[in-house]
Amino acid sequence: MAMRSFFKEIRSMKVTELPSYLKPMFTLGYVKKTLARGLDNYHAKYIETNSVDPLFHICFGGMAFSYLVALPEERRHLEHQQYAKEHAAAH
Repeated sequence: MAMRSFFKEIRSMKVTELPSYLKPMFTLGYVKKTLARGLDNYHAKYIETNSVDPLFHICFGGMAFSYLVALPEERRHLEHQQYAKEHAAAH
């Protein structure tokens, strides 16, 4: 929802107005405030209600993270296997 309202605001602007609109959003204070607000919202929605969802978030997030960390190694193995098949067929 936030992205939708952000794009609606940007769509109505001229290109010359865009840098002055975006520049305050990239300050350290704005980023800290936005992260704090997001963490407060998460705490109110999941932690205060004694929901089991944070446990799921940790499990699925850990699974996705471990997959992304192992992905380059797996791609190297697959490329090596393909290279070995191609060169074995040539000999």
